[in-house]
Amino acid sequence: MPHRQASIEIGLNAVIVSVSNGMPQIVHVNDTVDSPLNGLPFGPFDPIRHRTFDIGLRAWVEEQTALRLGYVEQLYTFGDRGRHRVAGDEGPHVVSVGYLALTRQTPNSEETLAKHNSAWHSWYDYFPWEDWRSGRPSLLDNEILPTLDAWAQEPPAPGEPPRPLARSERIHLAFGTGTTSWDEERALERYELLYEAGLVQEARTDGRAAAQARGDLPFLGVPMRFDHRRVLATAISRLRGKLKYRPVIFELMPETFTLTDLQTSVEAISGRHLHKQNFRRLVENADLVEPTGATSTATGGRPAALFRFRHQLMSERPAPGLRVGGGR
Repeated sequence: MPHRQASIEIGLNAVIVSVSNGMPQIVHVNDTVDSPLNGLPFGPFDPIRHRTFDIGLRAWVEEQTALRLGYVEQLYTFGDRGRHRVAGDEGPHVVSVGYLALTRQTPNSEETLAKHNSAWHSWYDYFPWEDWRSGRPSLLDNEILPTLDAWAQEPPAPGEPPRPLARSERIHLAFGTGTTSWDEERALERYELLYEAGLVQEARTDGRAAAQARGDLPFLGVPMRFDHRRVLATAISRLRGKLKYRPVIFELMPETFTLTDLQTSVEAISGRHLHKQNFRRLVENADLVEPTGATSTATGGRPAALFRFRHQLMSERPAPGLRVGGGR
């Protein structure tokens, strides 16, 4: 029997993040050719056109969204068999390099994106259980945890790889139950557990047995095409972690801002409500900002002092982030 050689292509995915109106937003692209679902900006790496992955990513993003990226960092390489595949597809296997990009929205960015069949979308529409700013999401106790606890009691599926931790232990760690607490950085672990248990639409689309065995699936956020929601979860975990040890939040802020604006943006990304005085003490101790001498009356109340990021800090010492504390 002749040996079949696998064909592989390299793709480039971008999670483009901004904060607007107190919401962390990402760019989604509508593509009704391959899938009716929203997806992340994506394009194949062309070694003839693109000298590097980074150049290729920026070219695809600008072509698909008209956005010119600033801060970009590589996330992870996603290569599971079956990604970017539809029923009957015999095309090449796509290995995708995911990137996190941070940007600031401009007044006309929504109109520009609309012309390119794309738009800003809150990442909490895809991950509603990750937003704790108004308290513990009811979705956790009403839908997610009871179903996961029942799944944890089921015997492992045939062929399921052995894991160092039992299902129940993984649920406790990821969702902060029992003696553990909620850790906002575990967004990817939580999504992967929901996928493995067959509770998200992507698992059913991929033909996962756990999802096929269920009846109606609960609505656990807006599904995305292929494995793009997993890529997004990876970006959320990375950004939430990096927020604590690097001043990346200022990539999302305008040149001048109030401390309330800064707190709102940190809360949007972390998904946690922060005590106002504690946050301001944290910012002051980190020496990350300096007053401009100007004020803002945008809220209609008392004038609020405007600040800017201390760029010279980067040459003085390794700049810290904002350690917003542990979970709930």
